[in-house]
Amino acid sequence: MPDAERQQASARELIALAPDPILGSSSPVVAALQRETRSIPVVFVSVSDPVGQGFVESFARPGGNLTGFTALEPGMSGKWLAMLKEIDPNLRRAAVIMDPANQAEAGQLAALQAAAAVLGLILSPIDARDPAAMERELGAFARTPNGGMVVMAAPTTGVHRELIIALAAQLRLPAVYPYNHFAVAGGLIAYGPDLVDPFRRAAGYVDRILKGVKPADLPVQAPTKLELILNLTTAKALGLTIPTTLLVGADEVIE
Repeated sequence: MPDAERQQASARELIALAPDPILGSSSPVVAALQRETRSIPVVFVSVSDPVGQGFVESFARPGGNLTGFTALEPGMSGKWLAMLKEIDPNLRRAAVIMDPANQAEAGQLAALQAAAAVLGLILSPIDARDPAAMERELGAFARTPNGGMVVMAAPTTGVHRELIIALAAQLRLPAVYPYNHFAVAGGLIAYGPDLVDPFRRAAGYVDRILKGVKPADLPVQAPTKLELILNLTTAKALGLTIPTTLLVGADEVIE
């Protein structure tokens, strides 16, 4: 059974148990739950662009049985590209490692394209769903100098994290990542939300729902804690010097 079908079957089984409420993590999981129920309250975490994906009507007024905490704001991807350009002023091109099937990436990609236009960079989208194809395309991309890499926030890029980091090192591509565990695992730079904090905050929403508050009356909340992690070991291997402006603002520096 394909993963999507298995996920939908699991959501169906969960809804049959009539829980109240449900905590759902990631856009695919929340989409599967939404297809099964429009009445059981669902508090989500690790979801991007909940309005664009049709999970809620707006951040302030969710309007249905879903509410929760977004993984990141789409505009953050523009910041990723700006940081990459700051680290490598010679950057002219950026491969964008993404999952075209992930609707949540639409907002990220739009912000990335807007930032690329301002910075004078050319973007090359690369599909992360097929590891072998991704490796071939990224290898071809790296044959032309002055390239870098932006890794989008999606379950697929998380699954292939080790391969993506290894390819960046092998092909000598400076890369920016959406979550801190990428930098801890050897990625050059990571800028994004603390992934644990939304679960703590979600517990408060679950408690309020159990006490009678409706999800429609609980606004969707964006990340409140963002982390900048720099890996100096990786920077040295790539022959790059991290600018002082980034070092000063870093939450963690890996040496």
